[in-house]
This record gives sequence, C-alpha cells and structure tokens, in this order.
Amino acid sequence: MQDVSRLFSLSGRKAVVTGASRGLGRAIAETLASAGATVGVTARDLSSLDDTVAAVGATGGKAIPIALDVRDVAATGIALQALAGQMDGIDILINNAGYEEVRPSLDVDEALWDRIVDTNLKGAFFCAQAAARLMAGRGSGGSIVNLCSLTSYVGIPTAVPYGSSKSGLLGMTRALAAEWASAGIRVNAIAPGYFRTDMTEIFYADAAWEQAMLGKIPLRRFGRMEDLSGAILFLASDASAYVTGQSIPVDGGILASI
Repeated sequence: MQDVSRLFSLSGRKAVVTGASRGLGRAIAETLASAGATVGVTARDLSSLDDTVAAVGATGGKAIPIALDVRDVAATGIALQALAGQMDGIDILINNAGYEEVRPSLDVDEALWDRIVDTNLKGAFFCAQAAARLMAGRGSGGSIVNLCSLTSYVGIPTAVPYGSSKSGLLGMTRALAAEWASAGIRVNAIAPGYFRTDMTEIFYADAAWEQAMLGKIPLRRFGRMEDLSGAILFLASDASAYVTGQSIPVDGGILASI
C-alpha cells in the first residue's frame, strides 16, 4: 500500500512565495515550510519579510528573503535565479503577489489599471516564466500555483481592474498547464473567497457589509489563514501529480451556491 503521508511531504523541495510579507503569503510560506520545503520569500521591501522569516523559523523551517517588485520583469528573472542559486533549484512557485484598490469603474484611471494588472497578471506570468525556465533546465518538472480569486469567476462591482487581472490569471493557468505539461511542470490555481487581510480590511470596517456577506457564505464564516493550507499543500506536492490546469475555490461554498 502506498504511504499516503509521503504524497504530501515537501521534504527536500525548494519553493518560492511572492508577496510573502503578510497575510495569505506569509501563511502559505509557513505551510510549505512545515511540510519540509525550504522557502524563498519575496516582497518589495526586504525588511517587511522579517516577520515571515521568523514565523517560518518557528516551524523549524528555513526562509530565504529577497526583495522583488514583480512588476519589474528584468528584476524578476534575476531574483528567481538568485533564489535558485541559494536553494539549489526551484521546485515550487506560489504566485501570490497581488494588489487591489476598490474604485468605481468610471473613476479608474490608467495608473490604477496598470498597477493592478501589472502586479496580478503580468507579474505572475513573468514569475512563472522565470521559474519554468529553471525547472525545465533541471529536467525535474515542478509545480506552479497561482492565486486567483472569486473575481476570476464572477463580476464584482468596483473591482473591474482586479477582476480582469484575476480572470486573465485563470486563463493563463490553463494555457500554461497545457503548454508546459510536456516538461513535467504542473500549473494550477486556488481561488480564495473572503479572507480578512490587510488588503481587504476596508470591507470589514463596514458592519452592514460584513453581515450581508456572511449571509451569502454557506459555511457562515469568513476564511481563516489555515483554510488555505490543505489546498496549497495538495497542489504543491505529489498528491496532485496528475492534476494540472485546475483551480480550486476555497470560498466556504459561495460559488457553489450562486
């Protein structure tokens, strides 16, 4: 009988998590480290990664921090190459870096559009490209997991640039999965529902919104950081060795109930 626990082990694996200074990114880095991976963590401000490095260390794992603004394509390739050098390769990439700003569509300007789309979609693509080159060069394949969103599936008022970027990210996930499968590189996504993070705190300040939203979630609660652990570990590990081009909503049942 197969040892199921080994399917989920990341012992000896090298992972990179972008946007890992806080929120979902930090929680994902902790999850990967707790499963045995060495984790490279990135953020625009290197000092902002101190708490993540400490949190990963508390799990008994190791995190290697590096500054990276994913909107800078040239810097992306250099940063991932540097992490691969320090970790002896990259087996897993979690494209988590993201940006959102709520604004009515008629008030969206080019600068806001570019910041959101360049971070969430363009940045994710060039991180995936840089990682895939490294994975293909080693000939051992790998796993890329993109952080999509409920807005990858449904339209949300005042979130048009964000929804556009996340819808594009879902399409990118499927296309790259089809193209890179021959190199043994799997590309999947998770689509978190409503999780309380620094970026989404503006919503939770509105008590009426909070109660209305809870009424739409079948499980009747918002997501907790640990709710992502299972899906991330599944897609990053050999447990999903025959899964690619898929997206797993982690949303308390919202999409299923629409």
